[in-house]
Amino acid sequence: MSKSPFHEPQCHALLPTAGSGSRFGGSIPKQFQLLGGKPMLAYSLEAFNQTPEICTTWVGVSPSLMDSPLLAELSAQYLGVQFQASGGPTRQETVCNTLRLMLESGIPETDWVLVHDAARPGITPRLIEKLVAAVKAASEGGLLAIPVADTLKRTSPNSAVAGNLVRVETTVSRAQLWQAQTPQMFGLKVLYEALEQGILAGADITDEASAMELQGYKPLLIEGAIQNLKVTHPADWDLMQSLLLSQYKSDGSS
Repeated sequence: MSKSPFHEPQCHALLPTAGSGSRFGGSIPKQFQLLGGKPMLAYSLEAFNQTPEICTTWVGVSPSLMDSPLLAELSAQYLGVQFQASGGPTRQETVCNTLRLMLESGIPETDWVLVHDAARPGITPRLIEKLVAAVKAASEGGLLAIPVADTLKRTSPNSAVAGNLVRVETTVSRAQLWQAQTPQMFGLKVLYEALEQGILAGADITDEASAMELQGYKPLLIEGAIQNLKVTHPADWDLMQSLLLSQYKSDGSS
């Protein structure tokens, strides 16, 4: 759909949630497991719902979960959220499928889309607003990220010793290195085309920014926050609960 000359680009959120969470474990995907008494996905939905700049929120779900009681409960609680059976075998395919549905629904192709990992429940309206303001001011896409603080070590395919033990090959300078987070914010159609082309080419696409980089773009880095970490392993769960508890205590006392 073409943009009207008078159309002011709006912002939309997209959360891919079709992953199985195999590294995390559990009988249901981690994004639907209860964290602090509610599904982990709910924290991100609430953050986007509380951000005035976000017009619509789309969630790409595995088709097998569309009729589940879990999804029915979330749909009833978040009436404005578009839950779509657009989940694919990979994260990038889920995002690409959902972007296609957004375009087909009539959302202008020059609108902005913020893609966010549901496994990052520490996202806040303040961080979302910071990203939106920076990207809109520069009129080019960007993502939340934090400077790498730890010393980095590189191994090699031949560095295995025994079991899970490996030897250090070299130390990597952390200068000018950033750890990518989400949301990652880009134009709707340009992101869709970048992902579609990357998938067709069999490229190693690890996030939306990497798909854009393959097309020659150099996304902006907007400093995020440590609390916006990704819950990947069981050890992350307790840490995230502590961070969320601390966050809500701080919000309540302000």
